[in-house]
Amino acid sequence: MFIHNLNPIIFDFGILSLRWYSLAYLIGIIFGWWYGKKIILKINRKDNRNFKLNLFDDYITYVVISIIIGGRIGYVLFYNLNYFITNPLEIFFIWNGGMSFHGGLLGIIFGTIYFAKKKGFDRLVLLDVVACVSPVGIFFGRIANFINGELYGKPTILPWGVIFNKIDNQPRHPSQLYEAFLEGILIFILLSTIINERSYRKGKCAALFLVFYSIFRVISEIFREPDSQIGYIFNYVSMGSLLSFFMLALGIMMYFKVK
Repeated sequence: MFIHNLNPIIFDFGILSLRWYSLAYLIGIIFGWWYGKKIILKINRKDNRNFKLNLFDDYITYVVISIIIGGRIGYVLFYNLNYFITNPLEIFFIWNGGMSFHGGLLGIIFGTIYFAKKKGFDRLVLLDVVACVSPVGIFFGRIANFINGELYGKPTILPWGVIFNKIDNQPRHPSQLYEAFLEGILIFILLSTIINERSYRKGKCAALFLVFYSIFRVISEIFREPDSQIGYIFNYVSMGSLLSFFMLALGIMMYFKVK
């Protein structure tokens, strides 16, 4: 049994501080930039293409902005709309927390389509690259969720239960770690294998990312407490699961279209 008393702040020097969640974003972006370039170079050699790497540097900026805008708008619309209707200025207070993965995903999709059209880049290749690098960011993000003691699981009697003492004294599923493994490590391994297949087709990794993530997210939601301000929809389905069902349908349609 583990009693959670981890500090979400790595260091704090007054005007300068660093949180684990911020570090997770930073690692995800740096790794995404490095690994994304490796994938594009591989695609260039394999398919005799000429995707310009300097354009990918510009694309990373679009991705970061898209994640922040999409993630925040998604949280406002999907998870706490009533609150922000009465407190509209707090929509911009992103340092107080409140980001939605599904909103960030939509932000990346729209940002990628816009960037590809503007720069003449293949949008399916860009989406494949994002799909392959995103699991690393998700992994570190879920680890940061665990350190912060947020998005915790339901009560359990299993020996690896964690007591989040800021919540109560009940052992709970460390659902953040379940998600770190399923949505992070496992999807990374699967997509890294697929992108290196001889039968790889552009758009395939992006489609399968949607499928894999939605399935693993629904599984994880079984062990995770629903958001307190929403609870269960129809007394059974969490908002995360509901959004993942739509994500799954999109991934399946996309897969058969690019197959």
